[in-house]
Amino acid sequence: MSSGLVTLADIEAARERIAGQVLRTAMMPSPSLAARTGVPVLLKMEQRQITGSFKLRGATNALMSLAPAARARGVVGVSTGNHGRGLAHAAKAEGVRCVVCMSSLVPANKVEGIRALGAEIRIVGRSQDEAQVEVDRLVAEEGMTMVPPFDDPTVIAGQGTLGLEMVEEAPDMEAVLVPVSGGGLAAGIGRAVKALKPGVRVIGVSMARGAAMHASLTAGKPVLVEEEETLADSLGGGIGLDNRYTFPMLRELLDEIVLLNEDEIAAGITHAYRQEREVVEGSGAVGIGALLAGKMQLGGPTVVLLSGRNIDMDLHQRIVSGAWTAGDANKGKFA
Repeated sequence: MSSGLVTLADIEAARERIAGQVLRTAMMPSPSLAARTGVPVLLKMEQRQITGSFKLRGATNALMSLAPAARARGVVGVSTGNHGRGLAHAAKAEGVRCVVCMSSLVPANKVEGIRALGAEIRIVGRSQDEAQVEVDRLVAEEGMTMVPPFDDPTVIAGQGTLGLEMVEEAPDMEAVLVPVSGGGLAAGIGRAVKALKPGVRVIGVSMARGAAMHASLTAGKPVLVEEEETLADSLGGGIGLDNRYTFPMLRELLDEIVLLNEDEIAAGITHAYRQEREVVEGSGAVGIGALLAGKMQLGGPTVVLLSGRNIDMDLHQRIVSGAWTAGDANKGKFA
């Protein structure tokens, strides 16, 4: 029984709305991962998106869905980095004021990337939930329009356009691996894929350190989880105790969810670079990491979403050269 919160028609409408504003990214076979897993593996190269991550899709659809009066008041959002970048890019293209609120855990390179697009930056607290307090204040006191990072139908529909592309480009896929944080990406892709190909397994992948959606699905309701530093920094943050959309959708749409430790995330980053010749951030490389770690059984062609590339390049160099280890994680060395 479908939750009906976001429909295939919503996702198809989003594709029409954002056409020309985002790239249709490539789908490429990975001989190296196929050899490791014994099944064909296809990589959806969303890290090549204009802003370096999938978040541009949802942010653009959300902003373009707003009434003129709401746009005129400006938009504000909370972000672990990539949503803010997508929202800032979409707002700049439409001449709309944009404020992005982030916690002190967001890497400096992501903060500067957002600032470079003309957005106003507010750093508040050490969690996404604390940064959300500033968003709520700007909405209440200045009348700005909030564009949530995940728990919003227009954002989910925008991310779901990736699912449409996956089905068109890999119609025989048996499974799709999707990074999971707040759940907007997995909810959108899951809805599109299962509406068109009900037999495809949708497998969520997250990090072991502070995986809020995994904890919430296990508990059967949204729960609070302490936000921790991780190589998959874009997967940090809570899902909101008042979550209305992504939690019920993922409860319906996800077939399983697997968690990776920091070494496994680092292995995904390293493989993407050394074998696929791609720079991929930790949150974008978790699907590769899951395959390398043998975290799930595969029965046929598998699509792996590489969701972003916005990693600090000094950190990236340390990881791919082997200078970064799990011991660095225990010492809090994530930059």
